[in-house]
Amino acid sequence: MGKIQHVLMLFLDGVGVGKKDASVNPFFSTEMPSLKELLGGNMFHLRDCRYSSEKTSVTSINTTLGVSGLPQSGTGQAALLTGMNAPRIIGKHFGPYLYSSLKPIVAEQSIFRKLQARKVKCCYANAFPRQYFEYLNSTSRRTTAITHAWLTAGNQLNDAASLETESSLSADITNERWHKLGYPNLPIISPEEAGNRLIHLTKENNFVLYEYFFTDHAGHSQSKKEAIEVLERLDKLIKGIVNSIDYDSMMCIITSDHGNLEDLSTKSHTRNPVPLIAIGKYHHEVVKRVKNLTHIALTIFDLLT
Repeated sequence: MGKIQHVLMLFLDGVGVGKKDASVNPFFSTEMPSLKELLGGNMFHLRDCRYSSEKTSVTSINTTLGVSGLPQSGTGQAALLTGMNAPRIIGKHFGPYLYSSLKPIVAEQSIFRKLQARKVKCCYANAFPRQYFEYLNSTSRRTTAITHAWLTAGNQLNDAASLETESSLSADITNERWHKLGYPNLPIISPEEAGNRLIHLTKENNFVLYEYFFTDHAGHSQSKKEAIEVLERLDKLIKGIVNSIDYDSMMCIITSDHGNLEDLSTKSHTRNPVPLIAIGKYHHEVVKRVKNLTHIALTIFDLLT
């Protein structure tokens, strides 16, 4: 596999590959023209999750990692970030936060730390409100795997000021929720603008990770209305990315940590595989190489170093 200058990871929390059934799978009851265009006019499902074109390749990858039980965010994200089989290390799936014995592993082995050790410029694109920083300073603080990996690699989280300078992105994509958090003057942006901003950030850095967790929230809610709203916004974000990406020097990897949203018949996570969508240079090689969550970090490392 060759080398590339810039990689964007669009991480979708709780998005699996489900049945081709609009009654339970919102991917088949939502208009998603941008994603469908990437997939050759179709939508991935359990019986068909392979597609390849000149610019994009799609496959499904395993999240159970040989451990019984339902995959969870803590261990799934730890595996994705480090390349290590986190659920096997602790003997179970665990989440949403990191299991205590996984914290030092994520701190030392994360893709952020390894890339930065090679002088590769990284960016965790999400911005956080003042309430989250107050929480981090409290005695009850617990962090997700991604936040833990970023902070323990010696980095700072983005705040509201970074949104104003367009150097980060809101977790809700458009900034709309920030008005209720005490930031009435933050401008609302379109999802397409947000996608373009992610590409701009990727051009300024070598590796950018953006986390969209409202997909997991919608899955737990079992609300088709909420699921459709979340997916429509995501599709427009993808449109902005695809319209701005440089296919000769960039790679966008879209994936998840476990299934959930694809099956609204259950409030829990699923054992379904998750999609892996690779857009840009070397996309064929990426989907051939990645078979489960533990292969993602090493693949990104090898692309960039």
